[in-house]
Amino acid sequence: MIDYSELLQFIRHSELSPWAEQLPQHIAEGLSTKRFGDLPAWYDALNTMPNIQTNKLEFKNAVRIGDKADITEHTLNQLESSLRKLIPWRKGPYNIYDIHLNTEWRSDWKWERVLPHISPLKNKLVLDVGCGNGYHCWRMYGEGAARVIGIDPSPRFVVQFYMLKKLTGMLPVDVLPVGIEAVPAKLQAFDTCFSMGVLYHRRSPFDHLRELWDTLKPGGELVLETLVIKGELGESLVPEGRYAKMNNVWFLPSVPTLISWLNKSGYQNAKCVDVSTTTIEEQRATNWMLFQSLPDFLDPDNKHLTVEGHPAPIRATIVARKPE
Repeated sequence: MIDYSELLQFIRHSELSPWAEQLPQHIAEGLSTKRFGDLPAWYDALNTMPNIQTNKLEFKNAVRIGDKADITEHTLNQLESSLRKLIPWRKGPYNIYDIHLNTEWRSDWKWERVLPHISPLKNKLVLDVGCGNGYHCWRMYGEGAARVIGIDPSPRFVVQFYMLKKLTGMLPVDVLPVGIEAVPAKLQAFDTCFSMGVLYHRRSPFDHLRELWDTLKPGGELVLETLVIKGELGESLVPEGRYAKMNNVWFLPSVPTLISWLNKSGYQNAKCVDVSTTTIEEQRATNWMLFQSLPDFLDPDNKHLTVEGHPAPIRATIVARKPE
């Protein structure tokens, strides 16, 4: 099982206190072995990891935990075996006691694109919505955040995160097994809220923008990254079927349309700081993610199109503020 007692104690005695009453129930539901049949096996992998911790930690320029020179070959093999039981690993990469955990996504590339354009995170309370296994949470902590809370409703990703946290001790970084709908309305507690790779999965983009708004304290910063299309104000793509083989993609706006949505939702100073085409070098299958990936989602004869004939993935990052 995952011990959230330290985080819950912090929440009860902080500006997050309105979250405290319902959160234990939401955690129990999000990690229910009755709902998620594979969860006991993932817990077993977590619990059978070697009992090691290290102070050799790097989160600013990469995510590196430990040094294989400090453990035996048997322990190293045991550690890698445990980590492999949670395949697929999607966000990363990680270096764990010199094990190169080569994930599907080069999430470090996204972070390098985003970081120059955001407000400093030093001593900030940060929320990462749809954080997956928490890769970017570690990078946020590496930038000096006082505490980082990630939320993601996938229990596999949550267990992956705590496999790594088990090696690092009681750092103020956590991932909760909940979606943003579990965060209380009008919480207004976080200095910075990240929503990266989430908006296009939401049936109502305006509802999601309002949910993000409610997490932020007055003057707080939103960092929003999502799929977009090339186009003018008012244009967006609503795929009738799948998009890049995903059946849960609802809205891909143009950048001017996305900024208009933010303005209409009340945000100020919304600006696009990056637009990048997703390449097959950034998202691909690896020996830690053995299933189909971006090369399988694109038209084999035209890499500018998905297999369904839609424009291939382009991602934009928008930075905006909630008014004081």
